[in-house]
Amino acid sequence: MIVKEILPNGLTLLTETMPHVRSVAVGVWLKRGSRHETPAQCGISHFIEHMVFKGTKNRSAEVIAAEVDSIGGHMDAFTAKEYASFHLKVLDEHLPLAVDILGDIVMNPLFDPAEMAKEKKVIFEEINMVEDTPDDLVMELFTGAFWPDHPLGRPILGTKRSVSGFRRDELAAFFRSVYRPGNILVAAAGHLEHEATARLVGRHLGDLAPGGRSRDGGPPRPASRIVTRSKKELEQVHVCLGTPAYPQAHRDRYGVYILNTVLGGSMSSRLFQNVREKRGLVYSISSGVSAYSDAGTLTIYAGTSLDSVDEVVRLSLEELRRMKSEPLPAEELRRSKDHLKGSLMLSLENTGSRMSHLARQEIYFGRTFLLDEILAGIERVSAEDVPRIASDLFAGEMTMSVLGNLGRYRPKASQLRI
Repeated sequence: MIVKEILPNGLTLLTETMPHVRSVAVGVWLKRGSRHETPAQCGISHFIEHMVFKGTKNRSAEVIAAEVDSIGGHMDAFTAKEYASFHLKVLDEHLPLAVDILGDIVMNPLFDPAEMAKEKKVIFEEINMVEDTPDDLVMELFTGAFWPDHPLGRPILGTKRSVSGFRRDELAAFFRSVYRPGNILVAAAGHLEHEATARLVGRHLGDLAPGGRSRDGGPPRPASRIVTRSKKELEQVHVCLGTPAYPQAHRDRYGVYILNTVLGGSMSSRLFQNVREKRGLVYSISSGVSAYSDAGTLTIYAGTSLDSVDEVVRLSLEELRRMKSEPLPAEELRRSKDHLKGSLMLSLENTGSRMSHLARQEIYFGRTFLLDEILAGIERVSAEDVPRIASDLFAGEMTMSVLGNLGRYRPKASQLRI
């Protein structure tokens, strides 16, 4: 059973009771992320995510870690473009302590300057890690080229320059303005009772002063561009191709998921079979959809040799043209629907994923879709819907990022016309 309650200060609580498990996953979700930062604040949401675990008025960083370890709990946090989350998974009997810890880090962070200095070094290493992970880096290059001069195009981690400039008073002021009940959602799933959970959340987060919501920069305008970056130490060339896609709540969202599954979202997909299996041009090739509140992208990623880049791009665009011009065979449609439904149901088998699922649906839809509603939405997609959606998305020129030991190689814009 799923229950939604708005607490007196405006904070939203969502719970899902799962009587046949012994764990509970509970998370504090902030309905604000890196897109709600100014250019000077780039990376501040992610930095705060790190800093709240570095000590509160009541607990040191060591005490927080020791308390979680002493109950066999699992604690994690992340920052995304449009939200951030701190969550704990514990045995049902330890839910009061889990809510106490989460409430403490949200209500009472210290932002100690000495800890800030140390954590800046940690984040610099995280930025270095992206630089050393080519498939991540080529996506960052793509996003910056695709949405230039918009917060969605900036890196979640920020830059070394922006992070190094953060001061304690800035962090505290940003935290106070953003961590308000109107921006906060608490989601919990597992062996719990809603009323008892509501009392716990009210006790630990009920004193947050009402307020919330802030600007998001408006919808981005996508750009058709080519961006290249040479890294001589790389053996492979990494390529990302992309085009605009639909926002999260679009009526054709299930059709896009089907299209993506057929194109490159599974091992039986057209890109994997035709580019890797039949021709051996890549080790890795896939497509993916990223959807936000007012924008989205569909991207193709491939890692290949310098000699094969143009051929991989040509074959990828060929598959996009096929998606537009040919009806989807019934067998392929059935396989992609079953793949999507199976992946969804398997992903929701544990309390942590159920808790995240609840929170994301509330953030983007303001309601929870029951599993049967989602499965019915997938089933409603017809063979005619896919070429119609493909014709809408695959028009004009694509954006492309290329990373590797490129020498004099530069792709031509004419290669990217669909």
